[in-house]
Amino acid sequence: MENPVLTIVVPCYNEEEVLPETETRLSRVLNELVQDRLVSSASTILFVDDGSRDRTWALIEQFHISNPYVTGLKLAANAGHQNALLAGLMTAEAYSDCVISIDADLQDDTGVMREFVVRFREGYDVVYGVRKSRATDTWSKRATAQGFYKLMTKMGVNIRYNHADYRLLSKRALQSLEQFKEVNLFLRGIVPLIGFPSTEVYYDRLERFAGESKYPLKKMLAFALEGITSFSVKPIRFVTLTGFGFAVLSALAFIYALVGKFWGTTVSGWTSLILSIWFIGGVQLLALGLIGEYIGKIYKEVKRRPLYVIEKQMLTDVGKREYQQSAAEAAISIGGRYD
Repeated sequence: MENPVLTIVVPCYNEEEVLPETETRLSRVLNELVQDRLVSSASTILFVDDGSRDRTWALIEQFHISNPYVTGLKLAANAGHQNALLAGLMTAEAYSDCVISIDADLQDDTGVMREFVVRFREGYDVVYGVRKSRATDTWSKRATAQGFYKLMTKMGVNIRYNHADYRLLSKRALQSLEQFKEVNLFLRGIVPLIGFPSTEVYYDRLERFAGESKYPLKKMLAFALEGITSFSVKPIRFVTLTGFGFAVLSALAFIYALVGKFWGTTVSGWTSLILSIWFIGGVQLLALGLIGEYIGKIYKEVKRRPLYVIEKQMLTDVGKREYQQSAAEAAISIGGRYD
């Protein structure tokens, strides 16, 4: 097998504290892969600046000048982690045989990239990086993460347990991923839908090298809600079943009240009445909010706004040529579709 061109895609948001170490470690790994003839010498690292407010892009520009492996994309505004990652994947797809995505915080073990590439050369199109355990997490982080995966599974979402966005994708897997046009992006759920041969590589998750986590509890909950409502209609069905249950309870209460009326045993109860109204009102508001979440997603989808806008790009000459050719072909395809 001819040595494949590998691109390591790294989405970055305010990562100036950790980025120098990230560049050093990834360059070391990539250089070893090139020397061992596992990947082509044309392989690169693609940093994607997701609208950072610190010196992240300035550092990427410095790395690009001093390190032949480093390339970069600068998004015009903060598009979110998943969209920034997609921007890197779709850019790299034009000139790469395979792509490895990894976060900039160095919590994912870069040492297993060699095994990723070996599995790719064995014929796997998707290689998932999966954590062996969550021993380094706090109790709250471990409990919420495990609850997230279990909830997603119960909702019918095909998601790899303890896998985030550390994975390898082949060129044809990337081409298939490009066919998924939804705006509400949840890559952890989309990638398993591709269906090509896949495998898993297990590793120990490390402590964050520097800086602060970009996923506090609020963002984690929002991310979980995004994933569930993007891939499952079970919450809506649950609301329907809840409404049916209340209808049954109302019928039973009506029969009970009617019998009490005939037997003369009715007792006025202001507290129970008010509590019942509040409870049912709360359930109704919850149901409306959930339905609104789905309607909001439909609203986003029908507008078909771009997921990201690239302000600047620093690619190799070959990468730039292939990317521009790919973009031109896509423009011709779209023009032909609507003419």
